[in-house]
Amino acid sequence: MAGADLKSGLRAAPRAAPAERAALSYQRLRLVNDTLESPKELALDPRGLAALHEWTGVVDSGLTTLAGIHYNLFLGSLLDHDGHLRDVSRYASLNRTGTFLCTELEHGNDAAALQTTAVLDRATGGFVLHTPHPGAQKFMPNTSTVGGPKSAVVAARLLVDDEDHGVFLFLTPLSDDMGILPGVTVRPLPPRIGSPVDHCLTSFDHVWLPRTALLEADHGRLTPGGEVRSDLGNRRKRFLRSISRVTTGKLCMSAAATGVSRTALAIAVRFAYSRHISGPKAGTRIPLAAHRSHHGRLLYAVATTYAMTFLHRTAVSRWAEHPPEEQAEAERLVAVAKGWNTWQARAIATECRERCGARGLFAANRLAELVTDLEGTITAEGDNLVIWLKAAAEMIFNHEVPPHSAPGTAPADRHLSDLAFLRDLLCDVETIWQTRARTALRQGRPGDPVARWNTASPYALELVEAHARRQAADAFLAAVERSEGTAAHPLLHSLCRLFLLKQLTESSGDLLAEQHMTVDHVRALSPAIEQTICELAPHLRTLVDAFDIPENLLAEIPLVHGDATHMDHTLATVEPINPAEPVGSVGSVGSVGPVGSVGSVGPVGPADATMMSA
Repeated sequence: MAGADLKSGLRAAPRAAPAERAALSYQRLRLVNDTLESPKELALDPRGLAALHEWTGVVDSGLTTLAGIHYNLFLGSLLDHDGHLRDVSRYASLNRTGTFLCTELEHGNDAAALQTTAVLDRATGGFVLHTPHPGAQKFMPNTSTVGGPKSAVVAARLLVDDEDHGVFLFLTPLSDDMGILPGVTVRPLPPRIGSPVDHCLTSFDHVWLPRTALLEADHGRLTPGGEVRSDLGNRRKRFLRSISRVTTGKLCMSAAATGVSRTALAIAVRFAYSRHISGPKAGTRIPLAAHRSHHGRLLYAVATTYAMTFLHRTAVSRWAEHPPEEQAEAERLVAVAKGWNTWQARAIATECRERCGARGLFAANRLAELVTDLEGTITAEGDNLVIWLKAAAEMIFNHEVPPHSAPGTAPADRHLSDLAFLRDLLCDVETIWQTRARTALRQGRPGDPVARWNTASPYALELVEAHARRQAADAFLAAVERSEGTAAHPLLHSLCRLFLLKQLTESSGDLLAEQHMTVDHVRALSPAIEQTICELAPHLRTLVDAFDIPENLLAEIPLVHGDATHMDHTLATVEPINPAEPVGSVGSVGSVGPVGSVGSVGPVGPADATMMSA
């Protein structure tokens, strides 16, 4: 991208109405697109797509949603399916905005069973796209006329002479300058929490499509004679390959959640230093950050956010660079990281909101909105629990836990100050839950697959959780190693230790029972955490400043400044209630300020601060 930095070019608009914010998000999408050197290159670049979500999510979650749909799911799908043969200029220029229609009202995480049909019309060589019943309506795509003419990539079941060949993707125009096209029905959905996007129910009534509408690649082609040929014999595998853009979408959700965590902490930590309360002596005032009960919670959230960031970076690199034979493992890492990062982000944003008290509930202070925005990342591109269950089923037997860093060394000879030992303990936790999952599955009721899986799945999900924590620890440790010889190294080392120690607290009983930890280790665990927090407390602001959140974004948030003056200034734009108005009436509230300005859009990338780039 060229021009000013995107991080400082956009401002949040929390005080606009949902419809106004949705329209603004489409305007901003055009600004982003106009600034891109090549929208096609962005669509093919997992790192660029993830970075775009990482930085736009903190100022405009609607823009983040639209960008992910248009560049990744829509344009990316076109390019992945014989894209070199297709003219995508109208979509790359945003003359037509793209959307993606897969999920149906009755088929969410089981999208492979969707029931929208595309019947081969032998008379014309084209297809007839149809929604056979209300349950097959496409659920939640942004298909309204807001944002201008739109086209969609629609997942539908290909029928040739009544034979079902599985789900393929079809390029389908939805609207033009005059409105929704004939045969297409779009019904707006009720408002929801989170990103203000024009979500709708969408259906098709025998819409004819040309032969070129079918998206083809080696995993699925239709011959002129109507025969389906594929290098994948399994229809489910063909479907998963067709919608493989969902994997990059998971990376984007992880990126957005990680960016939100860093922003929430930047707000809460500044408030902790600028908000003063009564001190221990009469007449004295001290910042909230002085109290362990306050800065201790924030420091653990900071440590977790660093771990999330490094895990996310690792997953992005792995997905962008993996050889074909490692695709399944790379996909699993992306899914595990998406689930862990988005769940952690929600907990961190909630913690930050609580640490700011009642002020954290005001829209102008952003925190409550960030919490609700994160709900979408947990469900989008595969519900977290479902994608973790898939990973769990794969990992019960088809997964090997890494060996210890010091094999043969007795636990009693190792210390909690040794980061390698703490990491090895996380490996032990992973092994414990894998063993329990295997045992439960083998002991399950024979002849009843659901019952057997119900017996094993709780243990298998704990295995995935342990695996996510260990992967995050490995990514953090690698960053600590890369920082050796820099001023950031001591802080990163201590922050990593805090993260590892806190991860072990929930599993200390199991580790003690399996003789991976000694009684002395368990007794020393809490004191070690408190000692590490004490060492890090003076550096809390430094650690958060390294997130590189734009100053102009933080300057617009009243509670960052901590005093009543800025909140009074915010409220001054609201007209007082007219006492003549009857009780219970809406009254005259007036304008609460202009929508945040749409600044220039520039390059998107990870934070440049030393600790975050380590």
